[in-house]
Amino acid sequence: MEKNHEKNKLFSNPLVRILLGVLVCLGVVIIGQEIAGKFLMSTGLDRDYRNLLKGLVVSLLAIASYRTFFRLIEKRAITEISLNGLAKNLILGVSIGVVLQCLTVLVIYINNGFAIISINPVSFIIIPLAVAFTVAILEEILIRGILFRIIEEKIGSSLALLSSALVFGALHLVNPGSSLVSASCITIEAGFLLGAAYIYARNLWFPIAIHFAWNFMQSGIFGAITSGNEKTNSLLTTQITGSKLITGGEFGPEGTLQATVVGLIATIVLMYLNIKRNKLIKPYWKK
Repeated sequence: MEKNHEKNKLFSNPLVRILLGVLVCLGVVIIGQEIAGKFLMSTGLDRDYRNLLKGLVVSLLAIASYRTFFRLIEKRAITEISLNGLAKNLILGVSIGVVLQCLTVLVIYINNGFAIISINPVSFIIIPLAVAFTVAILEEILIRGILFRIIEEKIGSSLALLSSALVFGALHLVNPGSSLVSASCITIEAGFLLGAAYIYARNLWFPIAIHFAWNFMQSGIFGAITSGNEKTNSLLTTQITGSKLITGGEFGPEGTLQATVVGLIATIVLMYLNIKRNKLIKPYWKK
């Protein structure tokens, strides 16, 4: 009985749950990715389709490991990745992500900095599609599903939103072409927005959909750089020029003034709805 008590006490510690959750999810994903990669190499499939299938495997492993680990540790139903309301969350999230990215690129276009060179075959979107949904699922599980959700239980929604957004922005500092300015943009336009989206829906599918649509439109449709990473194939071959303030330079449109503004406006709208509908959790010292 005493051992069980000590075990339960250990797993009730937020820091322990965060660290173990991250290690388990990343461990399963890394091992699964290696195994899937080697298996797919032996199939003779085209590289693009291998990467698409590998992305699907990684995404499913991330979801499965998260669901299994926290169901065992927290002894509860994992409602934040429930399929209830899946269509609504995906449609609304994708719509928001598409609109925000289009507004960001529109500002570049208005300033004569966006030119379409050619329109490519639809098959060109396979790689950015795979990257976009894989990154969205994995990052949202780690940042909103594990980090934000667990610290929110203790310090409340507002402080959890701030701290998780700062961590999310800081993680992008390791990307090529990044700077304190670009990381600050990511913190505001995405860190706060995606956290607010999770509070609104209390479901990871909503922020996953926003995250996916933002990245996919940016790299898969508009042919822009995403978070400083190399360009991939895209539906449109484009040329983006002009002031770094509105193009993001080597970091891409995510590091622009307009992306920060539209992301902040969307965050304010969601937080207004969250407050109005009493969705915010108070810190433990105010309960």
